Parts: sequence; structure tokens; C-alpha cells
Amino acid sequence: MPKRVDHEERRRLISAAVRRIAADRGLEGVSLGEVAAEAGISKGLVQHYFPTKDAMLRHATATLRDQVRDRAAPTDLRSLLVSLLPLDATARSDALVATAFLVRALKDEEIAQRFRAGYAELRSVLTALLAAEHPGCPDPGAEADLLLAVVTGLSDAVLLGHHSPAGALALVDRHLARLSG
Repeated sequence: MPKRVDHEERRRLISAAVRRIAADRGLEGVSLGEVAAEAGISKGLVQHYFPTKDAMLRHATATLRDQVRDRAAPTDLRSLLVSLLPLDATARSDALVATAFLVRALKDEEIAQRFRAGYAELRSVLTALLAAEHPGCPDPGAEADLLLAVVTGLSDAVLLGHHSPAGALALVDRHLARLSG
């Protein structure tokens, strides 16, 4: 009886290899050979699932969003914001990959659309949490945009060493305290 192959699992394996390489060396380090070696499979198998580098990168962006979504399950406003900061190895790796793909999104409309959809989804969740936790907030949507800008900027600052993880958390808490009045 022929061996059953889980094709989606193979795509996830390849996308995980792309993300690891991107986190370590940026998208410049992503090549067919490097991805095959990182995934522990042949170049031919990588090409079977992704005939072009663009197709491979586009699929990897979708799996990155799913990974971040799983980690950032909203329990409350602060927890969600903290989950978006690169405070541990996994979140740091995700932030490095997202940064690498952000540059790619400037020239790839499909990847850009994934970023826009992810932002809209996150903004919607933040807006709902703000409305629930801070009923006096006059414009939860605008505040959600502001919080996303704060967290994005803090993420970059932590990655670059401008702020420590503890310093970034303190700034998030300071901003949330302002919302509470």
C-alpha cells in the first residue's frame, strides 16, 4: 500500500524552514537549497510544493499570521498587547520574520494584502477589547490604531536594543494607565 503523504504538513514544514531562515538571515538568506537543507528534504520536494520563491514566501506569510494569531489569543487588552512584543525567543523570531516580510510587502501586493488583513483583524479585536474594558473611551477604533502604533514601535525598539523588554512593558502599562484615567 502506498505511503500516505500529508501535503499540508509538508507545506507547513517548508514554511517553518523559511521563517527560521528569515529570522536568522533575513529573506536574502532564503533560497531553494537553504530551505531544503533547513527542512531536511530535497530541493525537488520543495519545488514540488512551491514552484517559485515567491510562492514559497507568500505561503510562509500566511503561516506566520496563523502562528501569531495562536500566540495572541485575546484574553484582555494588556495580555494581547504584551503578546505582540518580542519578549521571548518565539516572539522575537516572529517579529524578525514579520519585519523581513514587511519590506517584501512593499513590492508584493499579495503579501501586502496579508499584512493589511492581519492589521484589520488585530484592530478589530483591540477595538472590541477597548470598548469592553474602557467604556468611557470616546473613540476605541482610533485608540486601537494608537495602541498598534505604540506596540509596533516598541517592538522595533526592543529588537534594536533601544528598550529592554521590561522597559517596553512599563511603557505599555503607562499608556494603559492613561486610558483608565
